[in-house]
Amino acid sequence: MGTHTPDTPPRRHRVVVLALDGLLPFELGIPQRIFGRAKDAQGRRLYDIVTCSVRPPGPVETDADFSVLVENGPEALATADTVVIPASYELGPVHDEGVLTDDLAAALALVRPGTRLVSICTGGYVLAAAGLLDGRPATTHWASAEHFQRLFPKVRVDADVLFIDDGDVLTSAGVAAGIDLCIHIVRRDHGTAVANDVARRTVVPPHRDGGQAQYIERPVPEPQLATTIRARAWALRRLHEPIQLRDMAVQEAMSVRTFTRRFREEAGVSPGQWITQQRVERARHLLESTDLSMDQVAADAGFGTAQSMRQHLQSALGVTPTTYRRTFRHPSSLAPAAPTHPVTP
Repeated sequence: MGTHTPDTPPRRHRVVVLALDGLLPFELGIPQRIFGRAKDAQGRRLYDIVTCSVRPPGPVETDADFSVLVENGPEALATADTVVIPASYELGPVHDEGVLTDDLAAALALVRPGTRLVSICTGGYVLAAAGLLDGRPATTHWASAEHFQRLFPKVRVDADVLFIDDGDVLTSAGVAAGIDLCIHIVRRDHGTAVANDVARRTVVPPHRDGGQAQYIERPVPEPQLATTIRARAWALRRLHEPIQLRDMAVQEAMSVRTFTRRFREEAGVSPGQWITQQRVERARHLLESTDLSMDQVAADAGFGTAQSMRQHLQSALGVTPTTYRRTFRHPSSLAPAAPTHPVTP
């Protein structure tokens, strides 16, 4: 048993990021940015983030016109609770032949059994070359998915999603999908309130479902064209009320047909699907942070009845509202029972 008391901060979860030559600086920074902003109700950091390379401390090349100085060697991997492997454009035989280099194999051998493994974009090639994705669902950047599947036929590649959570192994599509995955991990570890706080601080959406399409081939809307941002903000203030598609369209002075098309272009889902997603998020927040009854949570989130909410949460999360509350509620963060309707951009 541990000895920590309410006055003694618990041991922080250690995230070790493996920096490989040819790395993308943006993706290397995602774990530090997301996990580094996660704090508990007392303002204490919840994660330690360490960056290492497969070599002794020193410079690691990037795909930009600069290198980064990494101060930890591969031995840091042995201390990890979670290992994150961002993308690299210089994976050599890992990308070309599906086999690990000697130094990479030696580094991965230091990872303790049971450590959570996470890849961003083409970092999934490393996990696959190590045999860690065999028989598992996984994703990567849509442009690499076909090659990835040919190279690793034992992996069940899904090129149409932002990220896949397969328990102790998680993979994401390219670039911004790595942000979505890391926020998802924070939510899984510490609940919606902490994850939403990280998202606000990072100025990104608090939740994009992993099953959302990662790529839709379409022209980029002209800057002068109207968007659906006002309609979404309007709907978020009224999740507890019936929301009609025509009323959302009115907010943007569009026809229902034009609004629906524009909304799908911008959000990747239909207005109805998006509203359901937001109501699920609202219900999650209330289940975690209040003692409201199931009927009250259902009404405030806009599901109408507890049975309707149960069906939607079971479909979206795979658990009932009661199970979700029991698993994720943090007593120290319980809010008063009065419902609120915050606007989240």
